[in-house]
Amino acid sequence: MSTKKPMGQRVKEFVIDYKRQWEIQSMVIPGIIFMIIFCFIPIYGLTIAFKSYTVIDTLDSAPWVGLENFRIILSDKYFWDAVVNTLGISFLKLAIGFVIPIILSIMIYELSGGRFKKIVQTISYLPHFLSWIVLGGMLIAWFSSSGMFNEILLSLGLISKPVNILLDANKYWWIATLSDIWKEAGWGTILYLAIMSKIDPTYYEAAKIDGASRMRQIWNITLPNMKPIISLNLILTVSGLLGSNLDQTLVLMNSQNRVKAEVINSYVYRMGMTQGDFSYATAVGLGVSIVSVILLISANKVSSKLNDNQSVL
Repeated sequence: MSTKKPMGQRVKEFVIDYKRQWEIQSMVIPGIIFMIIFCFIPIYGLTIAFKSYTVIDTLDSAPWVGLENFRIILSDKYFWDAVVNTLGISFLKLAIGFVIPIILSIMIYELSGGRFKKIVQTISYLPHFLSWIVLGGMLIAWFSSSGMFNEILLSLGLISKPVNILLDANKYWWIATLSDIWKEAGWGTILYLAIMSKIDPTYYEAAKIDGASRMRQIWNITLPNMKPIISLNLILTVSGLLGSNLDQTLVLMNSQNRVKAEVINSYVYRMGMTQGDFSYATAVGLGVSIVSVILLISANKVSSKLNDNQSVL
């Protein structure tokens, strides 16, 4: 049975290890300084959530109001509408967008032609490197009354007159989900392809000798080897259910679809930057962060149970 080392001994061992590897250890110092300045010091600003802060106040001079901002949040209809929209879009992205990169990565991995495989990978990656300003402009042009989407539907006889899809609030969730998948699905295959490239080819050779079909090989060899990275991505995706793509929302949202397009991030942005209610916006952001941490821990616990009590994080 091992005993815990005294603090003094552990400090001494740390100093010895640091002296032995000081060149490598010193490379971490800039990163630590960066995190302290931009990640830890700003945490003090969260006190705004418990104060009535205005632009003429300082963090110390603003009067304390306790949990008043959080009480206002609980009774704010527009906030809860944003929560519903956020969860609706996030669950659609989880149900569809989480699976598509896995399927796409397996399809790319199964391609035999090296040149063709590289072309497919490059094409699938490209949308990721375009900003939402560019992609949003393309979508607005395509979905306009005179855009490509209406021209295709009219030529197929599916509609009798052109309509602007982005002005239809009931279709916004699907537009946000599918456009996000279009942009990020190819980029999401990178980790999966990296894992699959390390699978021992002898597994597939043995499976072929046993008469296993291609689908059987994918089900019994490829997917089990991808299980750890799939679990990790699922945990991170679940923890971000209350998050949303602010850039996408600001580009695609308009006065007609706002009722379905307003998400928590855009609501916080509007309340803080547009209306100047910094205390309320900070309270919303703090509450969302706390819930996200709870979701992260819960998803990790569930994943560890499904992976024989081996925690992914």
